[in-house]
Amino acid sequence: MAVNKTMGESSLAEVIDRILDRGIVIDAWARVSLVGIEILAIEARVVIASVDTFLKYAEAVGLTATATAA
Repeated sequence: MAVNKTMGESSLAEVIDRILDRGIVIDAWARVSLVGIEILAIEARVVIASVDTFLKYAEAVGLTATATAA
């Protein structure tokens, strides 16, 4: 008797729902310098989350304090 294992397939809607539910953060930083002189600096921070998830964790990273102070 053989056991058949099937891989669970996720639809695009399920993947997007999980990302919005949990959130995802992409943080990139690059610096290009030549002979000790900085030529180019790039910083990027991308946060993808639902509003509910953002508000849930924004206070922990200090984002709500600046929003209410402005």
